[in-house]
Amino acid sequence: MRDILIVTIVLAGALAALRRPWIGIMLWTWLSIMNPHRYTWGFAYDAPLAAIAAGSVMLGLLMTKDRESPFKASPVKWLAIFMVWMTISWLAGLDPVGDYAQWKKVMKIDIMVIISLMLLHRKQHIFALMWVCAGSLALLGIKGGLFTLTSGGDFHVWGPPGSFIEDNNEFAAALVMTIPLLRFLQLQLDKAWARRGMTAAMVLCAASALGSQSRGALLAISAMAFYLWWNSKNKLRVGLALLVVSIPLIMFMPDSWVNRMSTINNYQDDASAMGRISAWWSAWNSAFHYPFGVGFDGARPELFALYSPYPTSVHAAHSIYFEVLGNHGFVGLFLFLGIFTATWRAAGWLRRQKFTAPETRWCSELGMLCQVSLAGYAVGGAFLSLSYFDLPYDIMVMVVLTRVWVEKESWLTEPFYAPGWKTIPGLAAPAKPA
Repeated sequence: MRDILIVTIVLAGALAALRRPWIGIMLWTWLSIMNPHRYTWGFAYDAPLAAIAAGSVMLGLLMTKDRESPFKASPVKWLAIFMVWMTISWLAGLDPVGDYAQWKKVMKIDIMVIISLMLLHRKQHIFALMWVCAGSLALLGIKGGLFTLTSGGDFHVWGPPGSFIEDNNEFAAALVMTIPLLRFLQLQLDKAWARRGMTAAMVLCAASALGSQSRGALLAISAMAFYLWWNSKNKLRVGLALLVVSIPLIMFMPDSWVNRMSTINNYQDDASAMGRISAWWSAWNSAFHYPFGVGFDGARPELFALYSPYPTSVHAAHSIYFEVLGNHGFVGLFLFLGIFTATWRAAGWLRRQKFTAPETRWCSELGMLCQVSLAGYAVGGAFLSLSYFDLPYDIMVMVVLTRVWVEKESWLTEPFYAPGWKTIPGLAAPAKPA
């Protein structure tokens, strides 16, 4: 039954995308982030559903006139250069044939990001993308949070099989990044029951992240909470809210969770932590010897034998920074950091604007909460392999589109949509402001 439902949704969305290709972008994003087909047990599990979504977008792109240049702001230019450099690094790497599958996977994601910037440009599109990104992960987070609470937190929570976030650590970091996006959507809701439901979703996502027993996720959620508190207008209220939520959740977690988190201070005695350090040394030293990088696989025994002080501890980098450094060298790391530094600055520009029109107040909220999400990514990503995961790049798309929307004063020409879940295109007709 699940297989039939998922395939039916994909086929219906793909057909709709031929006329309105932005719908195909939403379909691709849903499949790429949530991987719903990985929760089936039949023919849909390995069906090329993402390829169907991407193909429908390509066909729709050729037929529609409602498209724009994707190079709307500096983060996009950084991304385009990074894509070129990754291709050069792959071709000049140690094993282009063996790395082809990973290069292809990364390029598919980045090309769809570029196409998203061509097809999405209205407020409706921005909100739809936010709902799809946050909603996809929130559904998984709610499920994981309920599992954590009912099981007493004794078991790890895992992400979708075969995805970037399958591992408990990466899945937890993705949920941490999702919580600020849910908060943004909550601010747009005007019904009390809907706002309370969103609060419950955020708490369950936090419970799921803690239930993963990921130390990187704990650091990420702590950094994210601090940044949110620091930039809030009412620090006392926000601080109390964070304490009311975090203290009971932490007290609920079992002794095994506490023991695992305590190893942060004693990393020398932890094999996993030392494996990361071994990989970081290998990545750092190999970057000096391979200016173009080694390709998409830096966890090679021959590299560790040459460049790591722990040559027998061959381990994935588990760090967005050292993963990119080892794969693509110092130039690649510079470009990678350039993407998200430019995105951070664009989000900060939105946060600092003094919006007075009711149609534009959401823009500063989006800028601030996207920065909060990126703060979680920057800290949690230091210990996790999420360099190529879709969500940070989708956040970049939302920030870029919103800044362009503001600069064009698009609210003067677009229909006014009342806040709330009905902002999703197709669920409500435009409403005039009061």
